[in-house]
Amino acid sequence: MACRISELVLGCRDPEVLARFWCEVLDFVVLHREEDYLEIGPREGFGGPQPTIILSRRDEPEKGKSRLHIDVNPTDRDQDAELERLLALGARPADIGQTGEEPWHVLADPEGNEFCLLKARIAEL
Repeated sequence: MACRISELVLGCRDPEVLARFWCEVLDFVVLHREEDYLEIGPREGFGGPQPTIILSRRDEPEKGKSRLHIDVNPTDRDQDAELERLLALGARPADIGQTGEEPWHVLADPEGNEFCLLKARIAEL
């Protein structure tokens, strides 16, 4: 038997704002809400093949750069159309020293957490 990733935990100042953003990006819903955190995930709920995301309130960012980030792939459109959609939702370009030749886009969510938009990998669009 092996483990699977069940949740990703992201510290943030405003879980509600990030929940709205990531729910739109991933077509997730709020699964559970407590005073200091929200859990978002697939409409089918916890336990399926996709991990959920815990958005945990942190007043101050943790020291140092996070070594973990999220990669997303469009599932029903090409990368350029998905980039437009993510920017309209509140993502913004992030410069982490990329050359401009990469086949992905580095973006930041509304609180500045970096993530990458990759090309579609599920099916050729």
